[in-house]
Amino acid sequence: MARTRKTVKPQVKQCPACHGTGEVSRTVRVGRKHRNAGEQTGICLGCLGAGQITVND
Repeated sequence: MARTRKTVKPQVKQCPACHGTGEVSRTVRVGRKHRNAGEQTGICLGCLGAGQITVND
């Protein structure tokens, strides 16, 4: 008789870096003196744009 395994869903929580949006803002600096030119949004490297991270217990 074959046994079946129960799969456990991984526990996830909101990413602290992007607060669940999947995007973060970075300051854009230009010139030799590195003046601030504005902000640019990009993908969050902590969760890779998912907005959630898995909790390892």
